[in-house]
Amino acid sequence: MSHAAATGEQPRLVLLVGVAGSGKSTIGRLLADRLGWVYRDADEFHSAANRAKMAAGHALTDKDREPWLEAIGSWMDRETVAGRRAVVTCSALKRAYRDTLLATRPGVRLVYLHGTRELIRSRLAARHGHFFPTDLLDTQLADLREPEADEHPLVVEIDQPPEAVVTAVLSLMRVEAPSVPMPAGTLTESAELSEEFSVPPSHTGAQWRLTHGEQSAVVVQLGGALRDYTVNGRPVLDGFAAGSAITGGRGQLLAPWPNRVGGGRYRFGASDLQLPLTEPEKNNAIHGLLRWTLWNLLAHTDDAVRIGTTLCPQPGYPFLLDVCVEYRLGPEGLEAAVTATNSGTAPAPYGVGQHPYLTVGTDVVDTALLTVPARRFLRTDDQGLPLDQEPVAGTPYDFRTARPIGDLRLDTAFTGLDRAPDGRAVVRLAHPSGLRGVDLWLGEGTRYVQVYTGDTLAEPGRRRRGVAVEAMSCPPDAFRSGTDLTVLEAGATHVLRWGLSPWGAP
Repeated sequence: MSHAAATGEQPRLVLLVGVAGSGKSTIGRLLADRLGWVYRDADEFHSAANRAKMAAGHALTDKDREPWLEAIGSWMDRETVAGRRAVVTCSALKRAYRDTLLATRPGVRLVYLHGTRELIRSRLAARHGHFFPTDLLDTQLADLREPEADEHPLVVEIDQPPEAVVTAVLSLMRVEAPSVPMPAGTLTESAELSEEFSVPPSHTGAQWRLTHGEQSAVVVQLGGALRDYTVNGRPVLDGFAAGSAITGGRGQLLAPWPNRVGGGRYRFGASDLQLPLTEPEKNNAIHGLLRWTLWNLLAHTDDAVRIGTTLCPQPGYPFLLDVCVEYRLGPEGLEAAVTATNSGTAPAPYGVGQHPYLTVGTDVVDTALLTVPARRFLRTDDQGLPLDQEPVAGTPYDFRTARPIGDLRLDTAFTGLDRAPDGRAVVRLAHPSGLRGVDLWLGEGTRYVQVYTGDTLAEPGRRRRGVAVEAMSCPPDAFRSGTDLTVLEAGATHVLRWGLSPWGAP
C-alpha cells in the first residue's frame, strides 16, 4: 500500500504508474519541475535486451521485468538515503510489481494515470522514435491490474492538458507549488472507474464516494453537487437520495453568481446583458449557470475528488471560465475549494456560492440552536433583492449568541463576519441538547453567508427540515450593484473555501 497516503504524511518519492502512452514521462518531468525534485524515467533502467525485445514486438515476461524492478527500487533507496525527494515513472502494471516497489518503502506516494484504451492508442500512434510499438498496447492492457483501494492511489484522468494533470496531483497531495490554469475546452467525458470509488449512475449522472475513517461523502456529476455526508452513520446534510433529482439547490455549486440578479439584466463595461429568468415568479436570474451542467472527473484519491467544467460564452454571459471544485475528507471533516479561472481575453464578472442543507437530526429546524457570527444582515424586497445592510443588534436576526431558530423564517444574507485568528468565520447548528452539531466554516473568498430555513421550498414535506447555509463571495444582486463583485481579469483565478466540521456525541 501507499504508506504516505494512508498516514497523510508528505511523500519523499512519487511513483507515477500507467500503461505506455498514458503520459508518464511528460507528467513526471513536469511534476518534478514544479516540485524542484529529482526525476527518473523507468525506461532508463531497462536492459538493452529488454528494449530490443519490445522493439521487435514481443511483450516482456515477469522474469524479464525482475531485474528492471530491482534496479528501479535500488535507485529509489539511494535517493532516500541521500535525502533527495524524487519522482520516478514506471508502468507497474501488476499488483506484484507495485508491491515490489512500495512494500518496504513507506515514504512513496502512488499516482495512477488513467485513460481510455482509445485515447491511449491514439497517443501511441502519434509517438515516433520510441522503442515501444503500438501493437504491444493490448498486451499491457491484458496485464494491467488497476491499483486497488488498499493501495491508496491518487488517480488522475489523462484526458486533460499535462499542466492540469500536474495541478490536480499537487492539489490532492497538498504539496505547495504554483498552480497553472486549466486551458479552456479541453475536458472530455472520462471512463468509468473502480467500484470502490464510483457509485452507480443516477438521475444526477455519475456519483463518487469519498471515505475517511467513519466519514463518508458522495459527490454527483450534475452540477458538481455534494449529495450526502455522514459521520458514524449520522447524516450531517439534509441531502437527496441516489435515485432522486436535485431540488431546492441542495448541495449545488452556484457560479458565476450566487443567489439572484434582479430582472436578469445588468451592465458590465459598455455592454447591457440579459440573463435567462430562472426564477420567473420573481423576475430573477437565480444561482448561476452551472447547476445543471455535467462536471468531469479530473482526479481522485480514496478521501478526495477533483472535478471540473468549462463555462462557455453564452447569451447574457459572454465570458469563458474554467471552474473546478475539490472535495476532501480529513480529520477535521469535509473541505471544499471552488476555483474559477478566466480563460478568455476580457475581464469577467464573477461570484460564487454553495448551498448545503445542514441537519442535526431534529424533525424541523425550530428547536435547533443557530449561531451566525455576523454583525449585519441584508434587508430585502419582495423579489429577495437587497435594499440595504442593517446591524443585527436588536433584531430577530441577531444570532451572534446561540439560540433556537423558533418560527423565524430565514432567507437572509449576513455579512460583517467575525473571524478567528485562522481567518475563518464559523456558523454553527447544534442539537437542542447542545451536545452535538456541525460547524460550517467560511474561509478564503467568503464575504457573505446566506441562511435559509426552506419555508418556500416547492415540496411541502421538505420545508424547515434542514438549514441551508450558503458560503458566498458576494451578496445577492451583485451583478447589478457591483457590491463586492469579483472582476476576473484574463488569466486570473478566484478561490472559495468552506467546510463542515461535525462535533459531539454520535
